Amino acid sequence: MTDTDANKKIVTSFIGRLFSEGDLAAVDDYLSEDFVNHDPPFGATPDREGMRAAASMFRAAFPDWRSEQHLLVAEGDVVAEVFTASGTHRGEVMGVLPTGRTVSLRGINVFRIAGGRIMERWGRLDDLGFLRQLDLAPSAGT
Repeated sequence: MTDTDANKKIVTSFIGRLFSEGDLAAVDDYLSEDFVNHDPPFGATPDREGMRAAASMFRAAFPDWRSEQHLLVAEGDVVAEVFTASGTHRGEVMGVLPTGRTVSLRGINVFRIAGGRIMERWGRLDDLGFLRQLDLAPSAGT
């Protein structure tokens, strides 16, 4: 297995365990001690604990939360993924009581890997689309 293939496997395994399986220990297993999240989601801190808190928030509100990779590209120590995550709104999130609706979140993540650990993350999530599904932002054209 090449380093690039190994790095892709690290990212896929991390996302699968943390977000699709809800295994919060994935943070300890895959993120370096000095991990930096350059674009932490929804007010999370830019460190390992922020990533754990974000995953915990999603799993509490959407117990069946799953991430589907559409594209995974790697070069050297960088791995990029395009994904759509979704789940059924069964718990309170951002002050919104459960609706029972399926909610999705599209995004792009870029990870830097060193020594078999994820060192950094940059990402762009469709925050506005997510908030609209929770009725926390106006729909387009309103």
